[in-house]
Amino acid sequence: MIPTTYILLLSAIIFTIGAVGVLARRNALIIFMSIEMMLNSVNLTLVALANQWGNLTGQVFVFIVIAVAAVEVAVGLAIIMAIVRHKDTTNIDEVHLLKG
Repeated sequence: MIPTTYILLLSAIIFTIGAVGVLARRNALIIFMSIEMMLNSVNLTLVALANQWGNLTGQVFVFIVIAVAAVEVAVGLAIIMAIVRHKDTTNIDEVHLLKG
């Protein structure tokens, strides 16, 4: 069995990669994928800690988070598609929807 410390370290690395992707990239799709990476690293942490403590609550919560993430993907991609149709770009620096 893999020690929980290694799993938590992997989760922290994945979260850091996602955070760097959100902060460093300007493409809306890359930012969206980075947010999903961060969400999945939190799921990995919840499962690892729930397994360590022998509690199923964390694992059940992960199923709820996955369901919410599926809805987030559908809505987020719909918003990105609408922005691409309206502005013809996925670069968030060029999209100013609040300006007339």
